[in-house]
Amino acid sequence: MKIVIAVATRHGSTREIAEQIAASLRAGLEEAGTSAEVDVADAAHVESFAGCDAAVIGSAVYFGHWLDPARQLVREHREELSRIPVWLFSSGPVGQRTRPGEDPVDATDVLACCAAREHRLFGGKIDRSVLHFPERAVVAALRAKDGDNRDWPVIRAWGQAIARQLSDARRGPSSLGFGQSGSGATAAARGLLKARPRSRREERA
Repeated sequence: MKIVIAVATRHGSTREIAEQIAASLRAGLEEAGTSAEVDVADAAHVESFAGCDAAVIGSAVYFGHWLDPARQLVREHREELSRIPVWLFSSGPVGQRTRPGEDPVDATDVLACCAAREHRLFGGKIDRSVLHFPERAVVAALRAKDGDNRDWPVIRAWGQAIARQLSDARRGPSSLGFGQSGSGATAAARGLLKARPRSRREERA
């Protein structure tokens, strides 16, 4: 099984969430007897979902919206994503406060594009030392404190839950709608990422 976790992040904390999801997803599938190749990739570097059996797409959230690379990825590959099961996650909304009862993340267009099975919101991390000036101004205006609000057990449990759904669907009929699998699909999927080394700035983002 081939799974891609595509993530858009500015300072690395959302990618760390993606890495934890990947590890728990991979372990969960292996425990269920399903061999899996789970790759984490920058959303801006994913060229295709051809040959993938499933996808998880996540983004840091600023001012209530996903970052452009993640939104653009879903829009441009909506046809491919419609053929496979997709899960979405958001991390650490930063920006204006929402009104009581109002969703802190506007992911309506993203959800509509890929008909995702689920969208989860996780806490984020604030570290002023890595923020740009406009970001520090926003954090100061919101009186947000530095700290790591990522709930790792919850994040890992979500990865395991996805693994159980995929494994169950693999064993019998399901509405998940897997894409092509097997050696041919795996070989095709290996070419979906741009082979470009990450710069030091990207490593921190």
